[in-house]
Amino acid sequence: MSTSANVSTSTPGHVTPQRISQLAWSYAAPLIIEAAIRNKVFDTLDSGPKTLEEVHKATGASTRGLAAIMDALRGLELLDRDAGGRYSLTPESAAFLVRGKPSFMGGLILHTSEQLIPSWLKLSEIVRTGKPGSYAVNQEASGSEFFAQFVADIFPMSYAPALSLAAELKLGSARVLDLGAGSGVWGIALAQSSPQVQVTAVDWPGVLPITQKTAAGFGLEDRFIFIPGDLQSADFGSGYNVATIGHILHSEGEARSKKLLRKVYDALAPGGTIAIAEFLVDSDRKGPVTGLFFAVNMLVNTDDGNTWSFEEISSWLRDAGFVNPRQIDSPGPSPLILASKA
Repeated sequence: MSTSANVSTSTPGHVTPQRISQLAWSYAAPLIIEAAIRNKVFDTLDSGPKTLEEVHKATGASTRGLAAIMDALRGLELLDRDAGGRYSLTPESAAFLVRGKPSFMGGLILHTSEQLIPSWLKLSEIVRTGKPGSYAVNQEASGSEFFAQFVADIFPMSYAPALSLAAELKLGSARVLDLGAGSGVWGIALAQSSPQVQVTAVDWPGVLPITQKTAAGFGLEDRFIFIPGDLQSADFGSGYNVATIGHILHSEGEARSKKLLRKVYDALAPGGTIAIAEFLVDSDRKGPVTGLFFAVNMLVNTDDGNTWSFEEISSWLRDAGFVNPRQIDSPGPSPLILASKA
């Protein structure tokens, strides 16, 4: 089953229901992948092809359950099966769905059933009222618990883009301000690029212990300073050479994002660089579909969040005083946005 929004068998003179039928089952793919990750299917097959019975013995999961999800994963082209009935990973699943690999991208999927879908089930009511469900994850009281469980698992999603930022900036001695630090991935990557980089990480008190633990895991805890607090009210200090805002603006909403950018401008030294990671959409909001879906995710989970185009964020940066807003290629979901303090 394909879940692509571009799949279509219709022609101008012949409309079919096939694409709608496919979309009706789109929720199945992430749930199947989550079940496979939790039952160690990809981890088990990473050592080589195995039969259904061998996977059962290695994981302890039922043969009935494994047969159902492993065949579905073949349909999703995430597993192969040879003539002898042995299942194996595809290059895609081997690269991104095996736990412990630096490129593991299953962290977000692991939160599908327990954290993401329960809120999405209220979507019809949320569309009617324009208000999130039982809580908004951009508010500290409810968001701290959510992100404390979430940020470590999505570290790999931002690590490769953070490394590409480090390669672009080529830092020597520098002070980095990592805002909404979460796992600390942006500051960690920049600190790894030069022994003379010092990082100040800002996040809610309930999330910063995860930042500290991750930085310590990379042996970088002595290069970090930790400031607990909300981004809108915390005292950042000043004189930073780089400020990173990694996937934060979408939950802040437009008004708070503009205020934050002005605050970051004041915290940077002249010539300093701001780097922003976001799920960007085109200026006409027709795509990419990931950015559009994420806008709905912000409708569901925040009081004012959204996704925006490069052009919109560039205008906010210029209004805050930044010059030369630009994009650089990134292995993440969207290019990174950089701008400079004159």
